[in-house]
Order: sequence, then C-alpha cells, then structure tokens
Amino acid sequence: MNFDFLIKGGLIFDGTESNAKSRYGDIGVKGDRIEAIGNLSGASAEKTIDAKGICVCPGFIDTHAHSEFTLLSDGRAEGKICQGITTEINGNCGLSAAPLYGAAFEQREKDLEDLNIKERWNSFSEYFAILNKKKFASNFMTLVGHGNLRASVVGYAARELIHEEKENMSKLLKDAIDSGAKGMSTGLVYPPGVYSDTSEIIELAKEAVKYKGGIYTTHMRSEGNGLLEAIDEVIKIGLNSKMHVHISHLKTSGEKNWGKINEVFKKIHDAQQKGLNLTCDRYPYIAASTDLDAVLPSWVYEGGHEEELKRLKDIHIREKIKKEILREHPEKDYWDNITISSVNLNKNKWMESKRLSDISRNSGKTPIEFFFEILAEENLRVGAIFFSMNEDNLKSILKLPFAMFGSDSSARSFDGITAQGKPHPRGFGSFPRILGKYVREEKVFSLREAVYKMTGLPATTFKIKQRGIIAKGFFADITIFDPDNIKDKSTFDNPFKKPEGIHYVFINGIPVVLEGRQTGALPGRILV
Repeated sequence: MNFDFLIKGGLIFDGTESNAKSRYGDIGVKGDRIEAIGNLSGASAEKTIDAKGICVCPGFIDTHAHSEFTLLSDGRAEGKICQGITTEINGNCGLSAAPLYGAAFEQREKDLEDLNIKERWNSFSEYFAILNKKKFASNFMTLVGHGNLRASVVGYAARELIHEEKENMSKLLKDAIDSGAKGMSTGLVYPPGVYSDTSEIIELAKEAVKYKGGIYTTHMRSEGNGLLEAIDEVIKIGLNSKMHVHISHLKTSGEKNWGKINEVFKKIHDAQQKGLNLTCDRYPYIAASTDLDAVLPSWVYEGGHEEELKRLKDIHIREKIKKEILREHPEKDYWDNITISSVNLNKNKWMESKRLSDISRNSGKTPIEFFFEILAEENLRVGAIFFSMNEDNLKSILKLPFAMFGSDSSARSFDGITAQGKPHPRGFGSFPRILGKYVREEKVFSLREAVYKMTGLPATTFKIKQRGIIAKGFFADITIFDPDNIKDKSTFDNPFKKPEGIHYVFINGIPVVLEGRQTGALPGRILV
C-alpha cells in the first residue's frame, strides 16, 4: 500500500460515541480520504508522521461560528485551524451571509467595507461562488438567518407581518435551503428577530421542515431575567414544528439568574421525554461577547442603524433609555463587568480591553453617560465583553450529554485585516481549553467524551456527511494533539495567541497545520 500520508502509532479516538474505546493504530490518507486504518507496518507514504504518545481523532467541528464575512477577507482562518477545527457551522444567531436584499443588504455594507470586501451579493448561490473563488482553510457549513429573511422583506420594522410578507420570507427560506443552507437560526435579542413573535418562528420552522432544512438553532429571547420563559418558547417552537431545536451558547447570565440552572435542565429534560430532539452548544468561558448596543432596549433599534443613532443623540429619548437600562440592570457593579473589545476610531483604541467603568471614571462621566457617548461617537460600532456567568453552571452545561462546543466567534488570523481589536479569546482557545482545563486538569469529563462532543456528536446533529469520524472512506479531516500538553494561551488582554499541543491538522487530506505550524494551505470546502 502507498499513501500520501501515513500516521503511525497514534492513540486513535474515532469519534463514534462518548464511551467508544480508543486504540493504538495507523491511518493511511490518500487524496482527500482516509484509505486504511489498523496495522499498516508494510505501507509506504510520501510523508510519514510519528504519532506515538499522542492522540489522533477526527477534526473538531465548531458548532457555533460567525465566519461568513471574515473568511472573504482572510481565508487562512488561523485562529480556528490552530485549535484543530476543520469544519465550522455558520449562519448563527439569526445572521447569515444571505439572503441580503433591501435593508438587510444596506445594514451589512459597513461590515463589508471594514473588512475590505469588494464583492457584493444577494443570494447564497452568489455568495458561495465568491467564497469558492477566494479559497479558505476550513470547511464551511451554514444555516440561514431568520434576521436576514425578515430584514430582506420588511426591514427593521417592529410589527407583525402580513400574509404576503410571510410568503416572501418563505420563498427566500426555500431558496436558501435549496442552495445549501442546513437549517434556520434566530437571534431573538437582535433586530429584527427581536420584533418577531413565537407564531412567526413556528410558521417558518414548519416551512423549513417542508423544505428539508434539518435544524433550528436559536440565540434565545433571553439568557438572563427571562431565561425560563425563553426556554419555554424554544420548546414550544420545537414541539409545534416537529423540528430538531438547538440552543446556542446555553447560559445563565447575571448573578440573580445563576440559581435557575436546575429549572432550565428540568424543562429541557421534560421536553426531551415528550420526544423533542433538543441539543445545545456552549463555549468554555464565563464571559459573553457581542455589540455594546445590545444593552439598549429593543425599541431603540427599530428602523435600522440610522434611526437608532438618532434616538441616542436625542436628549429626551436618551433619558427614557437611561431609565429603562438602570431599571433592568440596577446592580452596582454592572458596568464594572463590561469591557470594550473593539472600536473603530484610532483615538479610542486605548480603550480596548479596559473596563467601561474605569474608562468613564477617567473621562469624568458616569458609566451610562459614557456608554451613550461612545456609541454615538463610534457610530454604534463598539464590541464588548460581558463578565456575567458562573463557573459551576458552565461545567454543568458542558457535561450535558447533548451539549457540544462552539467558539461563538469568527475566523481570524494572527496578522492582517482580521487581527483587529481585543476579541474574546474563545476565537483562539475554545477547543484546547476544553481538552486542557476541563479534561486534563479538572476532569469534568473524559478525553473520549470530549472528543465525541467535538466530532461525532456534532456531525450527527448537523447531518455532516462522511466527517466527524475516523473511518475508511471518510474525508480526511484529522486533528493530532498531545493530551498531556494541550493548552489555550489566548487571554482577554492578549487574544491573538496560538494554543499549545496541537501538532497536525488535516482538512480534506491536506495538512493546514504541520508540526505545529500553519502551512498556508486553503483546502476548505462548502458543505451542502
């Protein structure tokens, strides 16, 4: 036998199920496939890799990514491939690459300009053609965002839809699924998803089932004060639509909500007992990250970007907003737990990775006054990190047998246009952190179970064909790591740092990480 690559003597975790037995063996890779597994002592290869003492497993699947735009500006995706990630599920939280019509198209324009993306598109078929031409490192799978559907048809209006608008959204949904989107996502805290009611989501989910869209994922309507009601809504959507539902980044946000975790688990368990297929994902950190204006009441977003800015600049409306925010977040330390992760203006770059309360103190303003001023000055384009969660709850969620791992981040590289700001370290360290901190150091679950949750389980959940498992004939997406030394190095102050302990990463039979270094290869494929 002759192979392109021969991986010798590694401890193989095949990714099939959480209690599967690991075994020592060899793997032969030819072209883009795994050609043979077992004792391949008589075989030859263009390159042989000595994997003695380290683990060989399927490439990791990031179940919650936001790389649709960054991949167009820098396809290297170094922050992901250096974690061992070989496939990303994109189009989460109601935001996807397409459809982009009308107000949805206009709202994305600034994002594309910031990333120096020259191309424009409306549909998934157009987007996929552009992405394929650009080339990229990791495999790309996507959902269609409900926010895209709604904004493309009715913009950012806070109202119920009429019949004709629902029909137009359904047509866009069908086109997206026919083009390759694998399901639908919602972001029910973001505009325009925040303006939809439960019945609107149920109707679209039923349409998605009809069009063979496989899964409904959701950034729920609340992850804090309204958490239990949001869980009820997810369950209602799933039971009424008969669709697999998947809760994105399941969490209990805000100290006063930490005690709700057992009730969350009970509601999920009861729904599963009723036959609902319900899964979730989570990143291994107790800080969240999103746009700073997510703090605003939802009515402030109505009408889109320009209308939001007008309201923020109106003194009388600002006073009304202020009262609502302080009523929702009366905690004395609320602003202490928010740090600025990114701004656009050079004169404000010094603020990145600093606490909002400290910055406001230096400026002589109250935190909420500074909050309004920085949003207005930066034209709303301010990223923030929110330290709002509990470590014990995090571990309980990670241990759930139906929980998978997602970075909740875009693919960035260590230099170039995507190496901006101080993004959440989850974009560079999530999967090594699971294997180092939560498997090796804290023994939250076994290495076998962690690998399964990173590979076979998400492949089954998202119906990813012939990936997520080490098996003959499957695509050669393979990650090879040292379980004794794997460790995340990315921090909130210095996020652009490679993890340690990941030695080789293959995507479609091509090494993108070889002996710990990126090769620059771009073998990723769009999975439809």
